[in-house]
Amino acid sequence: MNDLVVKPKYKVATGDVITIVNEEPQEIDLVPEKMNLDIVYEDNDVIVVNKPSGMVVHPSAGHATHTLVNGLLAHSPLSTINGEFRPGIVHRIDKDTSGLLMVAKNDHAHAELSKQLKQQKNLRKYVALVYGTIKEDHGVINAPIGRSKTDRKKQAIVDDGRPAVTHFTVIKRFEKYTLIECRLETGRTHQIRVHLKYIGHPLLGDPLYGPKKVYGDHGQFLHAQELGFEHPQTGKLMIFSAPLPDFFEDKLKKLKTNRNSAAIEIFNINILN
Repeated sequence: MNDLVVKPKYKVATGDVITIVNEEPQEIDLVPEKMNLDIVYEDNDVIVVNKPSGMVVHPSAGHATHTLVNGLLAHSPLSTINGEFRPGIVHRIDKDTSGLLMVAKNDHAHAELSKQLKQQKNLRKYVALVYGTIKEDHGVINAPIGRSKTDRKKQAIVDDGRPAVTHFTVIKRFEKYTLIECRLETGRTHQIRVHLKYIGHPLLGDPLYGPKKVYGDHGQFLHAQELGFEHPQTGKLMIFSAPLPDFFEDKLKKLKTNRNSAAIEIFNINILN
């Protein structure tokens, strides 16, 4: 604007000269990269991988390399159903969310796992640390989610959004935080993050839906701890779990020490019970 870069809230006035620069689209080359992946389970059809916080699942604008897909391609052939840049990816979790993902190694497995997701037959449980004290021991958040009308980077609760249901159960209450389990009934973009903000208990460390002053540098305290599905070939129910990442456990240790309480033993938490 008038040879200056202005903020989005700038109001255009008569006589202003607007200059728009079209950037050349960035070409993405899907290159296999050797990585030390935390593979929890693998056979001829599926891979279950424990993704670390900070890793993007598949290439996109701004994240052309060093994604989980790049690492998986160097490890194994993957299904082709989801297109060139998301091979094998049946579902995804956010960059700063850690935990379990199921990956399809062939198209038959991909189709079967996708069908289970659509029919809501999968088990997906998360552990989350949120701001504030949740009074209810458990509850259901049923609110439609869609693109925010005011910020295109965000999702929001909107009347014309897609149905979204999250079940939660309190694991432990602290003075300023609550540790909860979340079970997904649907799988919308940012679903847990949006739903928890909606009920007034955003995730600790969430740079997008939490307070402006973000806690820590690991992103949101959200971990996909349990994953269950029927094997695409045998039909056998398979359930996997992954321990909390170190930064999550360290925070819980500090909260435990601050409370001077011996009641919490989260380090070997078994939400199957």
